[in-house]
Amino acid sequence: MEENKISIGLDIGTTKIVAMIGKRNEYEKVQILGVGKSKSLGVHRGVVNNITQTIQSIQQAVNEAELSADCKIESVTVGIAGQHIRSLQHSDYITRTNSELVIDEDDIDRLINQVHKLVMLPGEEIIHVLPQEFKVDGQAEIKEPVGMYGGRLEANFHVVVGQVSSIRNIGRCVKSAGLDLEGITLEPLASANAVLSFEEKEAGVALIDIGGGTTDLAVFKDGIIRHTAVIPFGGNVITDDIKEGCSI
Repeated sequence: MEENKISIGLDIGTTKIVAMIGKRNEYEKVQILGVGKSKSLGVHRGVVNNITQTIQSIQQAVNEAELSADCKIESVTVGIAGQHIRSLQHSDYITRTNSELVIDEDDIDRLINQVHKLVMLPGEEIIHVLPQEFKVDGQAEIKEPVGMYGGRLEANFHVVVGQVSSIRNIGRCVKSAGLDLEGITLEPLASANAVLSFEEKEAGVALIDIGGGTTDLAVFKDGIIRHTAVIPFGGNVITDDIKEGCSI
């Protein structure tokens, strides 16, 4: 998020939809300008199952956030969850044409783009390709290879994959609500970036976010994302179990 650039995050959950408007201030912190909430009527366990109801809920939450912030929003970044989400580990490499030049961001981007071209299962597509550790000419455990010399650049990646139809349904709901889809972010990653400190990620931490329909998990160690998961059970299931077990 650029300084003074207003952005909006949209959380399409099972029990509620939340829209939050903010901007980065001079202290590199996000200043919240407005928040809007609405009851989620068209989502089950993180997946859209009623397009019309979801559109209406999005519009209600966004309108409330716009009134709160006294501004108009045209595009949003949306969090994604659901039982269709899965993650995998992948290793890949590129051979640089000129090892006399230092490794730069273009080399990193080329390696990431190469991973994005992996063939997934039918009906799936890649949401995130997250570098973990790099290896340069056999030298391992490198977190930041930019500026180093080397001919072979390797990396381990955490790859997040989702169902194409579920991703497209989210996009359709957002666009039908009159908004442009700026990007999609895995919800446990968004939550981790919001609440976990640098020190916690370095020491090792597991973030567990129990929502109404899903439970999100993100595990960090040495400042690196190690595992993510979306479990298709949340607070609603726990509440129902308590009601049944206690005959309430």
